[in-house]
Amino acid sequence: MSTKGKRFLSVPVLAVFSLISFLYYSSIFVFLHDWLGLQSSPGTLNAFLFSLFASLSLFSFFSCVLIDPGHVPSSYVPDVEFSKDNAEQKKCDKCFGYKPPRTHHCRVCRRCILKMDHHCLWINNCVGYWNYKAFFVFVLYATVSSIYSTVIFISCVFQKNWDSVEGNSLKIFYVLYGTIVVGLSITLLTLFGWHVYLILHNMTTIEYHEGNRAKWLAMKSGQSYRHPFNIGAYKNITLILGPNMLKWFCPTAVSHLKEGVNFPTIRDNS
Repeated sequence: MSTKGKRFLSVPVLAVFSLISFLYYSSIFVFLHDWLGLQSSPGTLNAFLFSLFASLSLFSFFSCVLIDPGHVPSSYVPDVEFSKDNAEQKKCDKCFGYKPPRTHHCRVCRRCILKMDHHCLWINNCVGYWNYKAFFVFVLYATVSSIYSTVIFISCVFQKNWDSVEGNSLKIFYVLYGTIVVGLSITLLTLFGWHVYLILHNMTTIEYHEGNRAKWLAMKSGQSYRHPFNIGAYKNITLILGPNMLKWFCPTAVSHLKEGVNFPTIRDNS
């Protein structure tokens, strides 16, 4: 098995795949079937739409796992002259190579990752330059799917004749499922909102925390701080999702990405 394929041999990755499968089966063959019936026109339409979003979620998830987040080219050297001290700051003390801007060393992957956002346990991979779009699109489709599942579940609950239900096992299942799907929807919606904020400001999660410290230090010295890679909301979006809006929601449409070692800054656009 290839190195990329081995990423699937992880308990968290298998847990995500199992959760997606469980939510899909329950939404279609339990709640939607009970609510509208799969043979009816509304039931068929909803089954198709939910299956579409679930499939897109699964495809995006696989893309996150399989796409390499980006490694520093072995031939990379800074394209400007540094003093000896600055040159040492640009070197990784673990890889012993130069680090391009926005690159960080991942202790789990044991290598430097281009434009590293974070190491994600659930995809058994880093989220970096090459797979950040796939990660964002996955969160989007997963959020839509979980909210859709919640709507189907709630609609089923309200139309069900609970007086005819004997025993507590079915009621317990409904309570547990409702807790899972509502909790998942809130979590994913929060995560999606967070990454929308990051994209609009062209930040990574690491840069957000570094920026907070930089702001604090700037305030102490009576200065102001602005994230150097924030070149405007629309430009920020196109740098990550691409210039073609029709390809924004395809996780593998990354032909707009360059080498990942240089990035436009405020200074370039001033």
